[in-house]
Amino acid sequence: MNDALDIVEGDVVIRDGRIASVGTADLGSATRVINARGAYLLPGFIQTHLHLCQTLFRGYADDLALLDWLKTRVWPMEAAHTPRSLAAAARQAAAELLQSGTTTVLTMETVHDTDAVFEALAPMGLRAVVGKCMMDADSAVPSRLLEDTARSIDDSVAIAKRWHGRANGRLRAAFAPRFAISCSRELLEAVATLSAEHDLLVHTHASENRDEIAFIKSRHGRKNIDYLADTGLASPRLCLAHCVWVDEHEQALMAARDVKVLHCPGSNLKLGSGLAPVVEMRAKGISVSLGADGAACNNHLDMFEEMRLAAVLQSVRLRPGALTARDAVWMATREGARALGLDNEIGSVEAGKRADLILVDSPKGSDPYSTMVYASRGTDVRTTIVDGEVLIDDFRPTRWDFRDIAAIARAEATALASRAGI
Repeated sequence: MNDALDIVEGDVVIRDGRIASVGTADLGSATRVINARGAYLLPGFIQTHLHLCQTLFRGYADDLALLDWLKTRVWPMEAAHTPRSLAAAARQAAAELLQSGTTTVLTMETVHDTDAVFEALAPMGLRAVVGKCMMDADSAVPSRLLEDTARSIDDSVAIAKRWHGRANGRLRAAFAPRFAISCSRELLEAVATLSAEHDLLVHTHASENRDEIAFIKSRHGRKNIDYLADTGLASPRLCLAHCVWVDEHEQALMAARDVKVLHCPGSNLKLGSGLAPVVEMRAKGISVSLGADGAACNNHLDMFEEMRLAAVLQSVRLRPGALTARDAVWMATREGARALGLDNEIGSVEAGKRADLILVDSPKGSDPYSTMVYASRGTDVRTTIVDGEVLIDDFRPTRWDFRDIAAIARAEATALASRAGI
């Protein structure tokens, strides 16, 4: 996945957590050699929109439209989270992600106890950019999720000071205002200023659902993207999840400001939100990457499925081949790295970059991109490496036991649903 999209048969040497060479190598001095013959090696996938905290909600929030889904299921369950259940959700998600080839995520957590998520992720080995959800202006949310504006800002800054750059840079922080419906203009303007001062990403939702857009228009007299731009948020640091309903004017604005779009095809289908104009946005130079969203609105976290859906849905919208398999793999790797501002560090198999790599045992075809997108799935991932450390080795995790993680997650999910009254 380098700029030339080279396909190489040969060896990759990893030294001190980074890729030392690609191609032909003398492996005589290697401390370990992984026989990858017959498999595909590619950069680990980078999912740019997730909610790890929602992993325990799987199966509790199905068959609902977005705003009802939030009000009747997701917000009550987020309010009922404890540090223990948040940690269980983060571990379960990280295990699923690493086992299915995702090595880096951008995730929005809930309003409270975000330290528990960082603490749970640190020993798992996943690379993550984590944001504490910010909500200060929505009377429809449970009281535990409705924050004082200054407290929300102060807590987010404090979390960034505690965690940004930890674990050898593997853990990073972001600002995460939920969406314009739930955030005051004061909060959004403060986040815009702080994002610039601290050089931190802003991770939010935008234009996912037509009811959401109508609400913003009625409250502020502006289209969603225009309103966010008015607050000062529209910059290369702004990462907007969904953007299903963005018109030509809004797309031009996003392109001019280098705003990043986080496309979640599986979630958009399940919530009935619509089909995003991915091809048009990419044609304008907008960075569009991929994410599964949360397990509450997707039910799995498999990037192979998101790549496949991204491609075939644009075939339905426009024509077959409008978004090719090669485009989908690019979005899952290079565009994800670009969205996170990490394109000099991850996203391709090139000397000098961090060794975040996956080895995939897939049905063999004439085109590896087609094989990845149309014929592969997460269970084909044999090996996952992050920062040069083998975390999944011949399909088995090396740092943790998935059965133990899953057992704790099941118990915590049951208790969480009970606390939430669901």
